[in-house]
This record gives sequence, C-alpha cells and structure tokens, in this order.
Amino acid sequence: DTQVGVSGSAEDIERRREAFGSNTYKKPPTKGFFHFVVEAFKDLTIMILLGCAALSLGFGIKEHGLKDGWYDGGSIFVAVFLVIAVSAVSNYRQDRQFDKLSKVSNNIQVDVVRGGRRQQISIFDIVVGDIVCLKIGDQIPADGLFIDGHSLQIDESSMTGESDHVEVNGNQNPFLLSGTKVADGYARMLVTSVGMNTTWGQMMCQISRDTNDETPLQARLNKLTSSIGKVGLAVAFLVLVVLLVRYFTGHTTDENGNREFNGSKTKSDDIINAVVGIVAAAVTIVVVAIPEGLPLAVTLTLAYSMKRMMADQAMVRKLSACETMGSATTICTDKTGTLTLNRMKVTKFWLGQESMEEGASSISPFVVDLIHQGVALNTTGSVYRASPGTEYEFSGSPTEKAILSWAVVELKMDVEKTKKRCAVLQVEAFISQKRRSGVLIERNDDDTVHVHWKGAAEMILAMCSSYYDASGVVKDLDDGERTKFEEIIQGMAASSLRCIAFAHKQVPDEEYQNLKEQKKLKEDSLTLLGLVGKDPCRPGVKKAVEDCQYAGVNIKMITGDNVFTARAIATECGILKPGQDLSSGAVVEGEEFRNYTPHERMEKVEKIQVMARSSPFDKLLMVQCLKQKGHVVAVT
Repeated sequence: DTQVGVSGSAEDIERRREAFGSNTYKKPPTKGFFHFVVEAFKDLTIMILLGCAALSLGFGIKEHGLKDGWYDGGSIFVAVFLVIAVSAVSNYRQDRQFDKLSKVSNNIQVDVVRGGRRQQISIFDIVVGDIVCLKIGDQIPADGLFIDGHSLQIDESSMTGESDHVEVNGNQNPFLLSGTKVADGYARMLVTSVGMNTTWGQMMCQISRDTNDETPLQARLNKLTSSIGKVGLAVAFLVLVVLLVRYFTGHTTDENGNREFNGSKTKSDDIINAVVGIVAAAVTIVVVAIPEGLPLAVTLTLAYSMKRMMADQAMVRKLSACETMGSATTICTDKTGTLTLNRMKVTKFWLGQESMEEGASSISPFVVDLIHQGVALNTTGSVYRASPGTEYEFSGSPTEKAILSWAVVELKMDVEKTKKRCAVLQVEAFISQKRRSGVLIERNDDDTVHVHWKGAAEMILAMCSSYYDASGVVKDLDDGERTKFEEIIQGMAASSLRCIAFAHKQVPDEEYQNLKEQKKLKEDSLTLLGLVGKDPCRPGVKKAVEDCQYAGVNIKMITGDNVFTARAIATECGILKPGQDLSSGAVVEGEEFRNYTPHERMEKVEKIQVMARSSPFDKLLMVQCLKQKGHVVAVT
C-alpha cells in the first residue's frame, strides 16, 4: 500500500527478508589472527630462511655440540619470528579498525512508513516493499521507484561520475539507485531491490573480491631473494663437490700432515664426520648468502610509514599498500571535487562588451537594480544571515551559490528588500534540456510586468535582440555584435569558466494577458544584461600535477562531465598540454572507449589523458587495461 507501507509486523518483515534478501552487502568473512600469521608465512624469503635455519641448527649441533652449535640456526629462527609477529599484528589491528569504522559510517538512519506510521530505522533493516521518505541530503538506501514528490534532483556522481544533477519524476525517469544522494526536493520511494541485488551491490562485488596480487616491492624482493638464493646454492654446491672430490682423492691432510682418506683403511666413523663437516661448510655458505634481515627491514619500514600516514589522517588497511602507492605509475583521478573544489566562484563579469573589474561602482544604478532582480527572484538557492553583523550563508546548487554570493558581496544586493519590492507571477524552472530558467514578476511600485531569464550564455544570447552597456543604454544586437558576444563566450569556455548570462524585458500589458492564457514567458527580443564566468579549479592542483609528472607518474582524468569542460579543466591543471587534442586520441568519451575492440583498447589506453562522460564501469575497464600493460594504478 503506497500510503500505509508494509504492515511492519515481525513475521511480515522476516518473510520479505527471506524472499528478497536483506539490505547488507556480502562481506568476505572477518579474518582471525591466525589467518594473518599464515599470510606472513607465505613469503618466499621466509620459507628459504626456515629451511636454512633447520639445516644450520642440525649441522651446528652435530659439529659443535648443543652448547655452541645452536647460535646460527637459532638467531635465524628469532629473525623469522620477529618478521611474522610484526606484520601479522599490525595487519590484524588495521583490519579490525577498518571493520569498526565501516560499521559506524555505513549505519545510517532512514525514514520509512510502516503500518501508516513514519519511523526511523537503520539502513540495514530496510526490506523490499518499504516506503522510504527522502529529503535533501539523504542517501538513497536501496534501489527503488519514485512514488510521489516534488522537484527531486539526484546527485548520481557516485554511480556515473556525472556532476550535473539528474531529475527524477514519475513519468520520464522514475528510477532511484542506492548509494546516490538527494541534491534537491523531496519524495517518497518504493524499495524494489536491496543489498547485493542493487546496482551498487553488483558493482561492489566486482571490485571487492580480494585480489592476491603481489605488491611491486614484494615482487622485486622475491626476484632478488630467489636469484641470490640460486647463486648461493650454486656456489655452495660447487664448494661441496670440490671438497668431497679433494677428500676422497686423498688430497687433504689432518693437523699432523697425514692423509685423511686412505681408502678402506679409514674408519667409517671418521668418514661420516668429515662428510658432515664438508656439508656444514656448504650450508653455511647458503645461510650467509640469503639476506635474513631483508624481510624484517621491509616490514619495519612499512609499519613505520603506516604510522606516519595515520598521522596524516590516511587510513591504511594493509601494510603493503603504503609501498604499492609509492610505486604507482599512473593516477586516474576524478574531476568533480578532486581537481575542482565543487565550490564555484564568479571571477569574470562582462556588461555589454567590456569586462567589469571593479564591481558595482562603475555601472549605472538602473542596470545594477535589474541584475539584483534577476538574481534574487530567479533562483532556487537561498541566502540566510543570522544577524546584521554575521557572515552570509548561501545554500543551493554550486552554480546558484556562486551567483548569489557574487551579487550579495560584489554588487551589494539585499535579497529580502529586492524580494519585497516585487511579486512573482510565474516561474519556469531550470531544466537541463533547455539550460535556462525564467521568472515573470510584477513591480509593486509601478505595477509593471517584467520577465527575467538566466541560463547557459549561448541559450540566452539566442533569445536577445539588444543589450545594455555599463551606462544603462540599450543597444541593438546585429549580426556583427552577436559574433563578438559569441567570441566572448567561447573565450570564457576555453579558459574553463562556466558562462552564465542574464536577460530582461519589460512586458507590455496586452502581451502579458496573452502570455497568461498560454502559461508561457516571453522568450524573444529580450535585452542582454550581462555575462558571468565561474571559475572552478582547485588551488594547488596544477603544481601537484606537475610534481607527479616530473616524478614520472602519469595522470589521467576520468570524469562524467562533457568533453569541453573536461578538456578545459585538464588543460588548466596541466594534464593536457595545450597542443594535445582530439586528433592525437588524448581525449575520448566513455562510450567510445567502451566500444573499442580489446586490441584497440590496449593500443590506445596509454595515449588517453582525459576520458569524459564515463560510467564507473568505464573507469574499471580503463584500470584493468592499464594493469594488463604493467602499470601500477592508483584511483581517487
């Protein structure tokens, strides 16, 4: 029942759980301490050392008696014991810590309707058929369908990497995916699948299979140890053969200068003692050749670096991960929130065809007033100020926040006052197809009706037939002027600014009556008010990228954004060199990459610097290709 929800009785919930599963992800069973000890034993060096220690102990005791003979073998055993203890204990503690953390951070309270009563339950207790109430900022707890709600915008960047919000509604796109977040609006949803059956669950089970890859350092050390071991064994074997041959051909003498071996005259006990002595010498060579300090040194170094990383607020789950990160050859980074702050700021403002650097002072008050109206009344964001002396708080999407803060701080806008002076008659909300939003207002002082639009600059420019300059004079927009404006807009886009334009027109009464009947806003012969550029790059990124490239680490940007934004930001961060472009295959779209044949993919994957419009599966594909090519890949 979409109003009352499931009955909520214990047996009903249990029945649903049995039929559809519970809302938890399958975790590999928690590993006991013993598991980590066994893991530590699997190291090749440790195995060889244990063999040597046993031999050395045996021969040492045989040759020098129990009192002095155990030193060599015993000390190796102690070293091995230390290595295993250190690595097992630290890995075990980290594992426990991670489990605790993820239990706490994943256990979210969710609003559901059960038996007609709205209540909060843990995300793990949700069952198929539950009615969940979603509001701004909530994480969607399971896959499901939209029942009813208002202007629901979903941030699906965790699934698709696409930073633009997706509108979810009853007729066009009713699907809600677990793990995504509500960016705007509110809704009720019906849960249709939980746990491992959700899109997120399926993706997690592809990623979280424990891979038993050796870390690069382990692989190198194992190679080193085994080659030292081989050389040591070869030398030892050679020595053994030479000594035995010399002994049995009678070339060796004892302290008194007598030949040690006289064929059948020599006692068999003497022969055995001599042979054991020779073998012991050979074993000693092997023991000396194998670096027993190596595993211990590596383990201690890693344990230390892990402690240091913890101090930097970086959680490390496995000791060896520190070292893998150190040998990364490629970093695949996301754009939104990693290279960019996801906090936009207005950095350029054009009025007419001149760039305004010094805020509102040089602009005619009439134009400033129009911009105030256009910003304050045509927005989904809001401005809040606790008391006159305090800081402003802005809320809304990153774009809205940027424009509001610019108008309030730079153009001295008073939102409340502006809103009181006008009445909003009609609104056309922002939709991503048209990339613009409009509002029809009536001014209280003279009852005139005005329309204000704002949106993507090229869209707004197409609706205009004239423009204001800084002194408030209206000028005609002929083809030549239009081209100039288009150049300004392209110039801003090329320097990775997102370009927003404002337009305004007073609507005559009779025209307003017509428009009222059609429920439409005036969309033609408007007057362009101004262009605003928002700058999104995070400070310090360019330097970080340069440092990585200088150190020989290749950086690739994988993002859900469109190709133009992606290219502009990649160029700004220094990921793309200015000349590098579409021809060289440095920029591709996710879909294109997905549709390559495996052979093509392997050929092109190293050239690609930027992948735009990509889904998480494209990212996974890319990482797999790079790994096959022998890269060590880190992903943010």
